[in-house]
Amino acid sequence: MKFSKVFKGGMVAAMAMSLVACSSNSTTSAKSTSASAEAFKIGGSGPLSGDAAVYGNAVKNGAELAVKEINAKGKVQLEFKYEDDQADGEKAATAYNTLADWGMQASIGATTSGAGQAVSPLYQQDDIFAITPSGSSPAVIYQNADNESDPYGNVFQMCFTDPNQGVASADYISENKVGTKVGVIYRNDDNYSTGIFNKFKTEAKKLGLDVVAEQGFANGTTDYSVYVKKCKDAGADVVFLPIYYQPASQILAEAKKQGYETKFFGCDGMDGILDMEGFDTSLAEGLYMLTPFSADAEDELTQNFVKNYKEAYGDTPIQFAADAYDCVYAIAQALEESGVRASDATSDITAALEKEFTSMTFNGLTGSDVTWNANGEVSKAPKAVVIQNGAYVSAE
Repeated sequence: MKFSKVFKGGMVAAMAMSLVACSSNSTTSAKSTSASAEAFKIGGSGPLSGDAAVYGNAVKNGAELAVKEINAKGKVQLEFKYEDDQADGEKAATAYNTLADWGMQASIGATTSGAGQAVSPLYQQDDIFAITPSGSSPAVIYQNADNESDPYGNVFQMCFTDPNQGVASADYISENKVGTKVGVIYRNDDNYSTGIFNKFKTEAKKLGLDVVAEQGFANGTTDYSVYVKKCKDAGADVVFLPIYYQPASQILAEAKKQGYETKFFGCDGMDGILDMEGFDTSLAEGLYMLTPFSADAEDELTQNFVKNYKEAYGDTPIQFAADAYDCVYAIAQALEESGVRASDATSDITAALEKEFTSMTFNGLTGSDVTWNANGEVSKAPKAVVIQNGAYVSAE
């Protein structure tokens, strides 16, 4: 059952105050990508400053590049505005209100799960369609995230949900014989990490993978020596890291210090480790990462995207940029196929996008034959990359 608008308004305020992923004291004004007066207004928010800025800037860049290309084709015109939310629930709500005042008609949502969870009720309340490139928690698309029920209905994901990443990681490790004795180091006070780990553990048991060590740490941990030693002493020939790249970088450094030679396997939160300031990229040599995008892929779409992205922004795009690029292209495809116009009521635009997304097939950078169910979950094949010589390469 969906909450009333009055109740949801109070709930959203409470959620926005409590859901904080990370913080920063700096602010960055949004930059819009303009088209014509008949353009659809597409919004979005993410961390352009703070610890997670690598993700937000990648999303912003990928989306802007897509808008520029789509507008040049002339079929659908888009105007894009992106706000800095510092991966913070309260700031994400403020960013949402700024975008709503601007006249946002559809959105690429929030970049991070905590911020996304804070604003999804707002998108539902105002009946605005959103598809997040990287907010992977079930709480972004479900009002009851614990048992994944009561979907918002107008909030979709381009990325896998956290539980699905856990299942896909176990499947990949088993099918590709990455290892048989698995150690896990995860953050036990983080929904992203625990959500992935719990599903991974269940799937690993089904597949006959032996989880020989389970090590949970809390936010603020700086010494990972005990966790690494536990995995080493247990004989883990692969260590699963369903965490973000910042603590992962310290774990990799500790493994080298202990002379622990094993394989490491991460999920989408690992993307960005090679761009981490001051990080010795040789520590990540051989690191596997589950991701729907590899910048070294040889297909024409990826090669053109990487080339254009490098020319525009000076660096190699990560998965988050590709996901955002696909979000914008998917919205444009749905808008074009539906025949809806920018002058139509926002509720009509939302209804048209919901109908198209649950019936169309999308081919993009992060997957072919991509589809969505009515709950907003995406269906596409998982891929993996491995770091070799300081660069991501396909593990296939």
